[in-house]
Amino acid sequence: MATNIANKPRQGQSSVLFNPSIGKKYLMAITGIIAFGYLLGHMGGNLLVFLGQGAINGYAESLHAIPAALWAVRIILILAIVIHIWIGIKLAAENSSARPVAYTKKTFVKASLASRTMWLSGLTILAFLIYHLLHFTVRVTSPEFQTLVDSLGRPDVYSMVVRGFSNYALSAFYIIAVFLTCFHLSHGISSMFQSLGINNPRLQRKLDIGAMSFSAILFLGFSSVPVAVMLGYVTPVVRSL
Repeated sequence: MATNIANKPRQGQSSVLFNPSIGKKYLMAITGIIAFGYLLGHMGGNLLVFLGQGAINGYAESLHAIPAALWAVRIILILAIVIHIWIGIKLAAENSSARPVAYTKKTFVKASLASRTMWLSGLTILAFLIYHLLHFTVRVTSPEFQTLVDSLGRPDVYSMVVRGFSNYALSAFYIIAVFLTCFHLSHGISSMFQSLGINNPRLQRKLDIGAMSFSAILFLGFSSVPVAVMLGYVTPVVRSL
């Protein structure tokens, strides 16, 4: 009887090491890193609109010169987000049904509003990503974009951006989706480090500040484009006859 009692803590530690939820958390972190990296790159490309038509159209042309690689990135991104959301829902279900005894000592983990709504913001982000691809990439929601070319015969991404965000409803939807994305990241970035085992009570405050700062930068970067279009700082190109 005493032997069984003595072995219980050791068995508990072993079961934690081989718990499938650990692998899910690592996969959550990896897919989150993929999405975060894409957002940084995409924001940089979007901000080229402030340098004018030539800059952003040239950038788009260079990307479309390697269509296989470009679509591979898009597919990987969509799969990463789908996996990220699916695992997040699974983990949330597991956490809600599990006894909280194992987490009583981790007092530095707080259930913020962002953490409680991760699955909802994740689904919203996925829906927006699909619409965004249909709008600016596949161009089925705005067929007129198919024929837009600049003076060099390149797809006129600059004019697509200006025309698209001249629609106030679309701009509002875009800004809201970006806000939800960044709200999601404000918790997701620090949670990612925790999943990788890098988090601790001393580091938590710095990670939270870093996550909030990166999220704010992304929000300002992405939302600045539709705001600039609506305020008239980024205007349509007037072609000379």
